[in-house]
Amino acid sequence: MELENKKIFSDKWFAYLQEQICNNFESLEKEMNSSKKFISTSWNKKNKSHGGGVYRILKNGNIFDKVGVNKSTVSGTFSKKFRKKINGAQRDGKYWASGISVVAHMKNPKIPAIHFNTRFIVTSNSWFGGGIDLTPCIKDKKEEIYFHSKLKKVCKENNKNYNKYKDWCDKYFYLPHRKEPRGIGGIFFDYERKNWKNDFKFVREIGLSFIEITKEIVKNKKKIKYNKNDKMKQFIKRGRYVEFNLLYDRGTKFGLNSGGNTEAILMSLPPKAKW
Repeated sequence: MELENKKIFSDKWFAYLQEQICNNFESLEKEMNSSKKFISTSWNKKNKSHGGGVYRILKNGNIFDKVGVNKSTVSGTFSKKFRKKINGAQRDGKYWASGISVVAHMKNPKIPAIHFNTRFIVTSNSWFGGGIDLTPCIKDKKEEIYFHSKLKKVCKENNKNYNKYKDWCDKYFYLPHRKEPRGIGGIFFDYERKNWKNDFKFVREIGLSFIEITKEIVKNKKKIKYNKNDKMKQFIKRGRYVEFNLLYDRGTKFGLNSGGNTEAILMSLPPKAKW
């Protein structure tokens, strides 16, 4: 398949997935007698020919304290300093990237925060990357087993190395200054480019699994009671989330260095946190 067609297919999939995620999350709110809807904001880079995106935010729901669902497709040239850090961009700094990113901070502290993203990036090389990870403030072993087993199943069905992706996730979502993990991990993958058709299938199935996993976790815990101590644990854990995203997250750095929309990039930050 020609590279331009790969770009088109990827872009359309991420747009479709954004719509599906938002529809499903609004349905979860409706089940809890909430009429909250996503507010959509479109944006473009200064040079509109270099693309833009749409970020959707839902706040103060009965399930979601704040959830952002971002989709963007952008192109341009990296700075000479930043291009050294990107695979295949060292020669001329040119890039094209399309992807979707979701961060959900829950109202109920018994329900974990969940993060998901997938992307297709083109420089002089091209590849898929992404992952899913869970950040509970109150651990639940049964939920943890369910979460990891679902991801393992998707990897197995697509001939992907689950153990490699899990280890990568554990190493990536780690706060060295705290000497602690951000959450309980999940999977993280990058530079998937052996077989575009197979890799694209895997990326699609990871996206659909994200919806399924989130719905199952919410369904099991949406009516569980919590107290002030539980909320305090949640706010402290959110503080760790902020630290990681501002200090270490590659997606945040990529977005800021590629001329992305600042509000969309920082939508991952929770509405309230404590230290």
